[in-house]
Amino acid sequence: MASVDYPEPVRRLVSELKQLPGIGPKSAERIAVWLLQPPGEAPRHLSEALARAAEEVLECATCGFFSTEADGCAVCDAPNRDPRQLCIVEQPTDILPLERSGAFRGHYHSLRGRISPLDDIGPEDLRIAELTERLGSGGIEEVILALGSDVEGEATGHYLADLLAAYPDLRVSRLAQGLPAGGGLHSADELTLMRALQGRVGV
Repeated sequence: MASVDYPEPVRRLVSELKQLPGIGPKSAERIAVWLLQPPGEAPRHLSEALARAAEEVLECATCGFFSTEADGCAVCDAPNRDPRQLCIVEQPTDILPLERSGAFRGHYHSLRGRISPLDDIGPEDLRIAELTERLGSGGIEEVILALGSDVEGEATGHYLADLLAAYPDLRVSRLAQGLPAGGGLHSADELTLMRALQGRVGV
C-alpha cells in the first residue's frame, strides 16, 4: 500500500526550501507547513517580499554591497569616510559586522567569494579586476585583508598579497587573529592560540 505524503505543491515547496543555506529536510518541512497554516497570508507576503527584493536590490558596482540605487550604495555614498583605506572582504554580508563595530571608517571591496579549487572557483571568478581598477585610480594608501582564516581564506589572502606587492607605495595589512574578547584559554583551539602568541602586543 502506498504511503501517504504531502500533495505535490507542498513537496515542491519543501524541496525549494531545502536549497536555502542552513535549512535541512526537517526544517524545510516545518517552514512549509507553517507557511500554509490559516489564515494563509504568509505565503503571499513572503512571495511579495522576495519578488520586490529580486527586482529592486542591485549590487553596488564599486564595493559589491547591496544597493537599491543604480550607482553607489549606502556605504560608498556615506559622508566622512576615509578614501585612503580599503578593506577587502569575501562577501558583502561581511561588511555589516565591521560597520556595526564602528572601528572602521574607510571603504570596502567585496570579492563575492574566495579562491576554492575544490569548488572550481579561481581568481577570475572573483571581483579582482574591479579591485585592480580601483587601485589604479589612485588615492588608496592602505588595503586591509579581512578574510576568513580557513584554507580558502588563507589561499585568497596569499593571492591578494602577491597581487598587491605590485603596488610599492601601498601598505597591506590583515586583521589580527587570536583570542576572542571574554574567551579563556581553555576554550581556544591550537591554531587560535598559536596566532594569538604570534600576534602578541606590548602592554
